[in-house]
Amino acid sequence: MKILVLNCGSSSIKYALYNMDDQSVITSGGIEKIGLPDSCIIVKLNGEKYKMERPIEEHTAGVQWIFEVLTTGDYAVLNSLEELDAVGHRMVHGGEKFNKSVILTPEVMEAFTACNDLAPLHNPANIKGVNAVSALLPNITQVGVFDTAFHQTMPDYAYMYALPYELYEKYGVRRYGFHGTSHRYVSKRVCDFLGCGVEGKKIITCHIGNGASIAAVKDGKCVDTSMGLTPLEGLVMGTRSGDVDAGAVTFIMDKLGLDSKGVSDLLNKKSGLAGISCLSSDYRDVVAAIAEGNDKCRLAKDMYMYRIKKYIGQYAAAMGGVDIILFTGGAGENQWEVRELTLEGLEFMGVKMDHEKNRACRATEAVLSADDSKVTVCCIPTDEELMIALDTQALC
Repeated sequence: MKILVLNCGSSSIKYALYNMDDQSVITSGGIEKIGLPDSCIIVKLNGEKYKMERPIEEHTAGVQWIFEVLTTGDYAVLNSLEELDAVGHRMVHGGEKFNKSVILTPEVMEAFTACNDLAPLHNPANIKGVNAVSALLPNITQVGVFDTAFHQTMPDYAYMYALPYELYEKYGVRRYGFHGTSHRYVSKRVCDFLGCGVEGKKIITCHIGNGASIAAVKDGKCVDTSMGLTPLEGLVMGTRSGDVDAGAVTFIMDKLGLDSKGVSDLLNKKSGLAGISCLSSDYRDVVAAIAEGNDKCRLAKDMYMYRIKKYIGQYAAAMGGVDIILFTGGAGENQWEVRELTLEGLEFMGVKMDHEKNRACRATEAVLSADDSKVTVCCIPTDEELMIALDTQALC
């Protein structure tokens, strides 16, 4: 069975083609800069990367190009599109309408479109991808896998905001959470890796990248997560502020004369590591500047680490303890210092790191805690695309 996974952004399309007989990636890649004259596609095949340029004005043309690359030319891996059995899509915001992956029928697409106000940058792009496939392969099964679905098991006292209740009733204002496909994958995968079941386990999953979130997973179900109505809430991120006093937001709006779009741009694109360091949104750049004596970068790093540690402590308290803490995402998988510094001082919770193992680990499945640690600390590389492919296969 061959399944194509698509992740459509506002100006990009990432893809991966899976052979589900052995869950292997046949080829993958992505189109960047859709709508610009220097649009390009990156093809990953047999361990090599290839780049081609072509003006791509919109998503249908982008999907068409991906189909061409898959079936014709030097990088073809299919004799025809008829070899494709299904297409799985990453769908960002399903609101309260979707708590699991579904086949994308017209009725489902109508319900998903109704969530556009909750994710105005992401959902319309997801819809474009689905429509593009429908235009080119009208009879193929398409499946939607929602970023928010895994978090729909949160209890109401965890997902509600202490705002007038009518805002929830009329507009759906509540915490939804994101990175759900990643949190679902790694929370299950860590138990497989450790040879234990999810039942009875209290797991804290730390997805740490340019965008970052933490989830509390009890008995395999999410009971809390750090992102909220939007991906802005929670941790300090590359360019996002994370938690901030709402009173500070209105104060800043008044002082700077910002409208809602202006303050959203400030909090989402100009804050976080970039805003505090005044240098970069990339953790690696911040660390390099600290070595040269940059105190703003030192502050940015300290805030970044402290917020992660605080959420780990909160979620351990919320679940009445923790059995497993795992790290995933770009920084979580590759930066030993992030793991070490965020867990430093948590020995009272039963966390005892093996520093040699931790510093040697880079983007591989590994136990990073000491043999006598009460809490098992792991690195588990995420694989959202595989999760989408598996869900798609299950529904076909």
